[in-house]
Amino acid sequence: MNFYQKLGLRRVINARSYSTKAGGSLMAPEVIQAMREAAESFVRMEDLQQAAGQIIARLTGAEAGYVTSGAAAGLTLGMAACIAGLDPLKMNRLPDARGMKNEVIIQRVHRNDYDHALRAAGAKVVEVGFNYATFPYEVERAINDKTAAIFFLAGSVEGSLSLEQIVQIAHSNHVPVIIDAAAELPPAENLRKFIAQGADLVAFSGGKHIGGPQASGILCGRRDLILSVALQHQDMDVFPETWPWRHLIVDGTLSGPPHHGVGRGLKVGKEEIAGLIAALELYATRDFEAELKAWHERIDTLIAGVEKISGLCAHRIFPLPSGQPVPSAHVQVDPNRAGLDAHALINALQEGEPIICTYENLASQGTIVFFPQCLGDNEPEEIVHKLKAIFKK
Repeated sequence: MNFYQKLGLRRVINARSYSTKAGGSLMAPEVIQAMREAAESFVRMEDLQQAAGQIIARLTGAEAGYVTSGAAAGLTLGMAACIAGLDPLKMNRLPDARGMKNEVIIQRVHRNDYDHALRAAGAKVVEVGFNYATFPYEVERAINDKTAAIFFLAGSVEGSLSLEQIVQIAHSNHVPVIIDAAAELPPAENLRKFIAQGADLVAFSGGKHIGGPQASGILCGRRDLILSVALQHQDMDVFPETWPWRHLIVDGTLSGPPHHGVGRGLKVGKEEIAGLIAALELYATRDFEAELKAWHERIDTLIAGVEKISGLCAHRIFPLPSGQPVPSAHVQVDPNRAGLDAHALINALQEGEPIICTYENLASQGTIVFFPQCLGDNEPEEIVHKLKAIFKK
């Protein structure tokens, strides 16, 4: 009996991809071992973050890196850094950003639920463009003496200005660019791509394709901004005379240590840092072609099984609309023939055991999406079996 069974919880088959709602991803034995070893001894957290940051910088091509408790946490911390810079008094005041540069420009086509993470730092969202397009002059005219950053949502978004255009506009006005790249892996090349294109801060999830702990993430970018992130995130119960980073006061970088910052509640433990770094180093050695082949085989099994069920029609989508090399099975539900709609089928898949989690965003259009990345051996067959059982009732 495993831990979840002891709690009386039902088994889950995750066809939803690396969703936080379904538990993220599963960790490799090497990652679990690193976390176990980290849990068995103490470490100064600033030293651990500094060592981890050097590895992140090397693998991303950034000046500096930092381990966060997730991509959303990375956005909050990154936004706080853009607002406060290296001013301890500003750090102490956030999220009260009155009188500071606290505006973040976002293209309307990039608005989503996760920009709440930016506002949590004290930022004011300035929306530009329309639902179908943004023009360069709209971004340029929105920049003023209150602008702290420009936000960019990675991935293919119809009507969006390109990252290259945003970087050119931002940097010509001395404004940093923050990128939400939470789910932009694979391909592995994206780990370095956005920094190479000029982004100042990039946030990735550590608990998705990287395979780290679910409550982990990567923030990489400019050295000064990452330093501000650390100062607003770490335990700052320190005194100037004994602070390990007191050299920052001596050399004039800081007037003194800030108090606990706006990111203090976004704690990441030594175990998560160890697991994330182990996963990240392992990521560089993974056979992505073999992974993709296995994903396609799982989709083959799903589509072949669904085709035998009256009222359902399945087809493969590859790559994702964002261009990422991930296949998926789109199952169209015909309510007249199936006797239920997509929402009802999603609910039926979550009844009994196992619970089958699917991607629900297209259900209003009659489509349920099945992703293969988190499916285990024989789980595609289990999904087909449960679908057949539902339609026999």
